[in-house]
Parts: sequence; C-alpha cells; structure tokens
Amino acid sequence: MPKISLIVPCFNEELTLEIFYNAVEKVFSQHATTFKNITHEYRFIDDGSSDQTLVELKKLQTQHPDTVHYLSFSRNFGKEAGLAAGLQHADGDYIAVMDVDLQDPPELLPKMLTTLQQGNYDCVGTMRSDRRGEPAIRSFFSRAFYSIINKISKVQIIPNARDYRLMTRQMVDAILELPEYNRFSKGIFNWVGFKTTYLTFENAPRSAGESHWSFWQLLNYSIEAIVDFSEVPLKIATFIGGLFAFLSVVGIIFIIIRKLIWGNSVGGWASLVSIMLFIGGIQLFCLGIIGNYIGKIYLESKHRPLYIVKEQK
Repeated sequence: MPKISLIVPCFNEELTLEIFYNAVEKVFSQHATTFKNITHEYRFIDDGSSDQTLVELKKLQTQHPDTVHYLSFSRNFGKEAGLAAGLQHADGDYIAVMDVDLQDPPELLPKMLTTLQQGNYDCVGTMRSDRRGEPAIRSFFSRAFYSIINKISKVQIIPNARDYRLMTRQMVDAILELPEYNRFSKGIFNWVGFKTTYLTFENAPRSAGESHWSFWQLLNYSIEAIVDFSEVPLKIATFIGGLFAFLSVVGIIFIIIRKLIWGNSVGGWASLVSIMLFIGGIQLFCLGIIGNYIGKIYLESKHRPLYIVKEQK
C-alpha cells in the first residue's frame, strides 16, 4: 500500500507540535476518499531543542506508535541538517516537507497528492502569493536575494517558494545522491530537475510561538546559498583585480611620461595614501570572497556527518 511520509523539522516547538498533528490528522480525516488505500507517517526531526520539544514528541509517539516517529539530534545542527535527516529516514512512496508552525497549510496536501497521482509531475511545491505580516525590510531583502541569485546562478529558484512540497520517491532518491555538507535545499530541489508545479497560498501567521530566524541568520543563509550555487562572485573578484591591475599600469605610464616631459616630482601624497587604502580595501574584499569558497571546500573535505542522532523511535 502506498505511503506518505511527512518530514517535519522542529526546533523549540513544544507549543506547536500537538496543534500541528491535530490539524494534519483533520485533513486526512476530511479527505478520506483522496487518501483511500494510502497510509501516512510523521518523521519529526528534533534539531537539538532546548525546550520540551522532545518530551512532547515522545508523548505523541506513545499515543500514536504506528504513525509517529522522531529523531533527536545531539545538538542544534540547523534546518538543512534536519531536512536531510528526514529525507534519509523517510521510506514513503510520496515524501512531504512541512514546517510545524502551520504556515505551510496542510489543506493543500489532498490537491498535491492528486496532482502527483496523475503522473504529469514529480513534485508539487508551494509558494506564497503575498508576504503580508512580514517586516518591510525583510520583504525587500528577500526580493533582492531572489533577483540576484536567479541572475547569477544556472539554477532558477521561484521567488516566495517554500520548502513545503510533496515529492515522488524517485525525486527524493535523486536528492539523496547529493552528499554535500553545505546544503541549500531550495537550490537542491531545483538542481536535480524533475517536473515541478506550484500551488499558491496566502501567507498565514504561526499557530503558536515565535520565529527562530533572525534577520542576520537569513542574510547569512542567503550568502551561503549564493556561494553554493554560483561562481559569479569569484568572477567578480577576478574582474575587479584585473581592472585595478590595468589602472595601475596606466597610472605608472602616466607618471613616467609626466616625469620625462616636465621633470618635476609627483605631488599629492594625501591622494596617494587614499588610493592605496582604497585598493587595499578592494583586495581584502576579493580575498573575503575567495576565502568564503575556500571555507566551503574546507568543510567538505572534513567529511563530517551532517548531524548526529542522540535518540530515535
């Protein structure tokens, strides 16, 4: 019998777990005809929570031992590690990735399943139709990020797309063949290809609790995504280095000609120092770009695991 695996990363989500479970079960119950002859399971990933998330997961698992499973990390490894762990442990024929805060509406699951069963698509993703309730500066930088990465990367990412999606087993197996340590799931989902369609929904507030993503965490995540899926920053560093090397040659030629024609020494030491400081700053900027890529190589070369499981059931 076909099975749907629901991958649900959790970090300090003790208040939302039961609400999430009841909401999803309600969808399965109300659409029993759609989910006829299809079983489902939950794969909760506790990403080293410091609250009572694991306690709540154990309660859920005790109450529903056949459908609820959990993995608990030894510490916080990040959402990408949680997604990877869920994909590796899910054994369903269809695999869904969802957030536990119900900002990913479970009401879309029946339509997602029906679309996949028609055989025309391998993945049904979701995207928000608006960003209501989000700070204006966060929305601005989000739009800027999608604009930049889609211009400099061969992998195109749909603006406002969520991680929330339902995939076939074949697509998930393809994703699992990518062993990289530095992961940006939205890029990976698109890199592996396969036919994907998107459903839109209106932005909704969290069911409980607060978001654990700060502005700076999102900014750093965006930079990592650009580095993971584009070599353009390296090319920019190369271009800037070449440009300033050319300008320095032009400057040297100018100084030599000026000395031969007028014979006076070159003045303007303050300007010279300013130019040197400016060029030094450009060099450090370029070294920072290169260093970011070298750091990624360094982490990949260690071959450390993405996560460590402390307990599971």
